Amino acid sequence: MNMPIPKLSSDTILAPMAGVSDVAFRLLCKEYGAGMGVTEMISANALSRGNKATLKLIDVVPQENPRVIQLFGQNTKSLTKAAKICEEQCEILDLNLGCPASKIVQQGSGSALLERPNKVKEIVTALSKAVNIPVTCKIRLGIKKSNINVVKIAQFCEKAGAQLISVHARTQKQGYTGKADWSWIKEVKNSVNIPVAGNGDVITVEDYIRMKKETGCDYVMIGRGAIGNPYLFKQIADYNKTGKYKESTPEQQINDFFKYLDLAKEHNIKFQHIKFHAQAFTKGIKGSSKFRCQLNIIKTVEEIKEETRKFFNK
Repeated sequence: MNMPIPKLSSDTILAPMAGVSDVAFRLLCKEYGAGMGVTEMISANALSRGNKATLKLIDVVPQENPRVIQLFGQNTKSLTKAAKICEEQCEILDLNLGCPASKIVQQGSGSALLERPNKVKEIVTALSKAVNIPVTCKIRLGIKKSNINVVKIAQFCEKAGAQLISVHARTQKQGYTGKADWSWIKEVKNSVNIPVAGNGDVITVEDYIRMKKETGCDYVMIGRGAIGNPYLFKQIADYNKTGKYKESTPEQQINDFFKYLDLAKEHNIKFQHIKFHAQAFTKGIKGSSKFRCQLNIIKTVEEIKEETRKFFNK
């Protein structure tokens, strides 16, 4: 069923990031103004088989509103079965057509599907018919700069029933290197009638403003720019409300990290995720290099809290 996405509280979206966008981090970004956040990508093949470890990755909670689950895969039957499992737990289903990781590409999933527009159309059509919630797609520009087909892929997704297209403005070969080419986000926006989210190289409020102005995109999706800095969503929200915003400070970073720790404990986040965020939230703060060395021997959340207080006088 072709249902539009629900109205979001803001035009910023937290991107799905493996090992990063756990439910605690998504909730913190939501608190600071993100319109929605997307889960880490989940294997449709594993989910459709009832894999218990994969089922645990569906970590959405009602407070997210809307809850968004991202699936990856290339088997239409498995994706459809997985989508029906997810439907009871989320308001939006997102299809990953952009992951450049070699282990995903070798499976024929993620950005590998950009070389198979007809397969993309088949999958999106099947998912749109299988569930009664909106289906969205996250894509890249193409496999390489000499073969950019993002407009064609976006149009195929729209015709198949997708209700939003998120465009990471890099190719598969680029991975996360080089500069994102926002001109293609504008091309996609001018070529489809559904909402478009621009993604890539938004690190500051000024980047957000410039992306909106240069591309005309409906939403701005922020990934790496939010790692260790969910406060960016508040800065953007404040700018949109008042025309100005406050700079982040080391004290703000540490306070945000403690907020994340509380949410992580509440939602039983994996310790390896917590350690990653501990490194990200403290980056650039005086004394943080010694703190990050200490993280190598820390084994509990309480130890992380204790060491954070000791190193940063909190």
